[in-house]
Amino acid sequence: MLVIFDLDGTLLNTIDDLATAANHALKVCSFPLRSVEECRQFVGNGVTKLLERALPAGSGTPENIARMRDAFFAFYDVHLADQTRPYEGIIALLSSLQARQIQLAVCSNKYQAATSRLVKHFFPTIDFVSVQGQQDGVPVKPHPQMVRNILTRAQATPSDCLYVGDSDVDMQTAKQADVKACAVTWGFRPREVLAAYEPAYWADTPAQILLLPQIQRNNSGA
Repeated sequence: MLVIFDLDGTLLNTIDDLATAANHALKVCSFPLRSVEECRQFVGNGVTKLLERALPAGSGTPENIARMRDAFFAFYDVHLADQTRPYEGIIALLSSLQARQIQLAVCSNKYQAATSRLVKHFFPTIDFVSVQGQQDGVPVKPHPQMVRNILTRAQATPSDCLYVGDSDVDMQTAKQADVKACAVTWGFRPREVLAAYEPAYWADTPAQILLLPQIQRNNSGA
């Protein structure tokens, strides 16, 4: 079996560092700053979309976006783990799934370098079969290509896969990839947003994922 996790809002609470980097870029480019709660609504579709949404209406020109991206990356690459932390219970969940010989993967719209660094930094004992971030030439979620790439790498079928995420983007991704979704309620989107996509499962805490039927059928090694 394979369990694919979203990163931001699912495994890691990254919102404070993302908001700080976005506001740094806005300040450098002389635009008004945004609150953390505003930034929470802007994330989910990659850095460029975050910055486009953070800019004032009518300011999203290619030139402004390019300046914002340069400022964001220069800052975030240094400060990406300042305030970011795994959600409570996540490390225990991943360790338990790994002990049950369940394959694990990460699928994120965060750019690949940052995705890889954060996963390596916070989960050094977890052997992920694949860590997929945003890469040139690969469409971002909710397009299913990243999930398909992970399935190929893991030699798994959609029926043997569970996708765990906290956002509408994640629910759409799972549906388009024809895999069952587990919506988590501790992340960046409210329950009512996720409910519109009718996920197969819900989890209010990481420990509840261990009780899901698909996981219970794969208890070897536990």
